[in-house]
Amino acid sequence: MLTTAIRVEGILAEAYINRIATAVPANDVHRYFLGFAAAQLKDDPRQRAIFSRMADKGGIEHRYSCVAPAEDPEGIKVDAGGIFLRGAFPGTAQRMDLYESHAPDLAEIAVERLDLEEERDRVTHLIVTSCTGFSAPGIDLELVARCGLAQTVERTLVGFMGCYAALNALKLARHIVRSEPEARVLVVNIELCTLHLKDTVDMEALLSFCLWGDGCAASLVSADPVGIRLDSFRTLLAADSRELMTWNVRDDGFDMVLSGRVPAVIHELLGGRQREVLGNTAVEDIDLWAVHPGGRSVLDAVQRALALDAHALDRSRAVLRDNGNMSSATVMFVLEKMLATAKAGERGCGMAFGPGLTAETMRFEAVGRQP
Repeated sequence: MLTTAIRVEGILAEAYINRIATAVPANDVHRYFLGFAAAQLKDDPRQRAIFSRMADKGGIEHRYSCVAPAEDPEGIKVDAGGIFLRGAFPGTAQRMDLYESHAPDLAEIAVERLDLEEERDRVTHLIVTSCTGFSAPGIDLELVARCGLAQTVERTLVGFMGCYAALNALKLARHIVRSEPEARVLVVNIELCTLHLKDTVDMEALLSFCLWGDGCAASLVSADPVGIRLDSFRTLLAADSRELMTWNVRDDGFDMVLSGRVPAVIHELLGGRQREVLGNTAVEDIDLWAVHPGGRSVLDAVQRALALDAHALDRSRAVLRDNGNMSSATVMFVLEKMLATAKAGERGCGMAFGPGLTAETMRFEAVGRQP
């Protein structure tokens, strides 16, 4: 009856991100994997020197993996369990076994950090995003059982959309809340990117892999006017750029192609269409920029395209430094930082980039934190 009354009056409920919690695995692997990648190039000292110089400029200090590294980055075993062996990396089936084993554990930790307590029974919808693994019955059903959610919870999987999937999940959660004001939507973004390490000497592939880490974010979206109000969403698709960022399932895991042209295309895309993203709001009137840190060059491109001040992307750069690129979970790590410190009335813009080349964007407003 409440939904009917709202529709009759021509008023739709607002949707808010009430809380965000995040989790990463215990294994800090960034320096180890830099050593592994450099060892791949040991027969070409010039390429190895170039790799080390470029990797050091990436703005990343830590990345985490569900796979524990071996002791020697130059040894035959890449991981402590001996699953990744030089010259004999696992196929996709074995990587999916690892995903099925580790993803629910990490997702459960993130959900439990939301402190749902008595709210568990009130969760009506569960949206899961992931592009790094598949299984069925999947992680959605695992979370229902592990986290004590009602068996009647409506479940949706946003799969294989890449880094911008979190914004699509928030968009869907907003649609649900606006049509069902009593809904409480649990959104989980779980990615185990490091499972797709390649045994390669290709410089571009090695540099690309130096971005990726594992992580999970969980958030609660409802009509309760607490946290961040979700305003409007906009999708931008760059012309003639489909090949610049791709993500394909291969026999030896998932294969990411990330062209060095991506930052330039993002710069051009945002520079020419910022009115579509911001509407009538001027850049200088945006207080909070939740930009997916796809890499330092991506953040630099956004900053230049929108002429942002020197500190506008500090939170995004901090997430990149401390966690690397965790695909769909990453922008939620940025929003978590904002939710903890934002002042009521501050306006924000979020954006994330992925295959297509696609930019998913949203506007939002901080309305205050829970007491």
